[in-house]
Amino acid sequence: MARNTEKSVAPPESRESSPNPVWFKPIMFGFMIVGLAWIIVYYVSSQTLPIPSLSNWNIAIGFGIMFIGFLMTTRWR
Repeated sequence: MARNTEKSVAPPESRESSPNPVWFKPIMFGFMIVGLAWIIVYYVSSQTLPIPSLSNWNIAIGFGIMFIGFLMTTRWR
């Protein structure tokens, strides 16, 4: 007689996403606010601050910092 050699396979565990750590939201919003502040300071200071030697690259730096914050929003639970 042939035995049934199939093993019972449990369904794969559903991987529920765990909540974010406490520090995640403040850091995310912090990046967005710091990037916005960087751009505002650049315009209000008549384009001499925060780093005068970078001139218009200050805008790219500000948007880059804000972009990091916006990328973090995709991982927010």
